[in-house]
Amino acid sequence: MPHLRPGMRLLDVGCGPGSITAGLVKYVAPGEVVGIDAEPSVLETARDLAQAADNLSFEEGSVYGLPYDDGSFDVAYAHQLMQHLTDPAAALREMGRVVRSGGYVAARASDYQTMLSHPRPEAIVEWRALYTEVVRRNGADANAGRRIASWMARAGFEQVEISTTVAIMRDPPEVLNWGDSWAERVTTSALAEQALAYGLATRDDLERIAAGWRAWARDPEALFLFVHVEGLATLP
Repeated sequence: MPHLRPGMRLLDVGCGPGSITAGLVKYVAPGEVVGIDAEPSVLETARDLAQAADNLSFEEGSVYGLPYDDGSFDVAYAHQLMQHLTDPAAALREMGRVVRSGGYVAARASDYQTMLSHPRPEAIVEWRALYTEVVRRNGADANAGRRIASWMARAGFEQVEISTTVAIMRDPPEVLNWGDSWAERVTTSALAEQALAYGLATRDDLERIAAGWRAWARDPEALFLFVHVEGLATLP
């Protein structure tokens, strides 16, 4: 955030439903924020947000072939995208192409192996192993955070700053939302369908893991934490 200034043009790559993208508008206004995602279904929600701001827009496209001219943005940012990609270095390189000299390429990724819960029910242990394996079979890495620096180096960036943030969920409403959202994802998302398709779990397994998440989220002692790793490259 300290590097963002009014008047900048910012690209949010892998923007999803656009909530984070919309939150960036205030940092660069009257500059422009553009969100891009390869999944058209999530962009329907994002475009509803764009109606509230004339300097916010959303487009469909791939991070491997961004539909923009060289140097057309001051900043290109990817939040929690790298762990879903088969070639993060190529994606970062393409992000760098559309950023002007002196601009920034930034990426933030979680590292699932750092995830800790208290209490530590077997269902959550099983969930993390399942998620990690599904991502691996998809050709990506759930522990993307630790690889941000090396991916940026492979992308050709020389001036790179690496930082970390620990996310902690302890307040009951936050814990409840976290546990229930994962319970839903375990049973109704692409993660669930892929776990079933790969033969990594049965429907009963997924329901049991979801029940474990819900039970944990209602434990008065519940706490969850994990590490985010951020990479910031300054272009020459």
